[in-house]
Amino acid sequence: MSGASGDGWVEGPDGARYWGRFGAAGLLVVSPDREVLLQHRAEWSHFGGTWGMPGGARHEHESAREAAFREAGEEAGVPADALAVRFSSVLDLGYWSYTTVVADAGRRFEPVIGDPESITVAWTPIDEVDALPLHPRFAEAWPGLRARL
Repeated sequence: MSGASGDGWVEGPDGARYWGRFGAAGLLVVSPDREVLLQHRAEWSHFGGTWGMPGGARHEHESAREAAFREAGEEAGVPADALAVRFSSVLDLGYWSYTTVVADAGRRFEPVIGDPESITVAWTPIDEVDALPLHPRFAEAWPGLRARL
């Protein structure tokens, strides 16, 4: 790990809480079959029971790309060597930020649940994502992300 753990909450001026003392990052992986890899979040987690991309807190001195790849590897068994980064999108609130890293998978791989934060991880056709109960922040970002896929 590079620097201190980023695990912890940041509270905004309006009282909203965000995970990641140094911000957070997630990885949206796109398969050759135009599917995205999504995580069904454990019920006990923040916004539990919703779907989003693997991701989590950035560690101190860790880049968003490093954090997104690390978290996706830990949570869904995503093989970093199978990916090519396409673009990143940043939500910057001034006191906290979330970076979505979008990457193409050169090959379709079988995702694996790697920690208790997931109910399941699954490839989802891009056209079916809107039908899922999405994490609220992912739901806000999804139309813009989808348009760039």
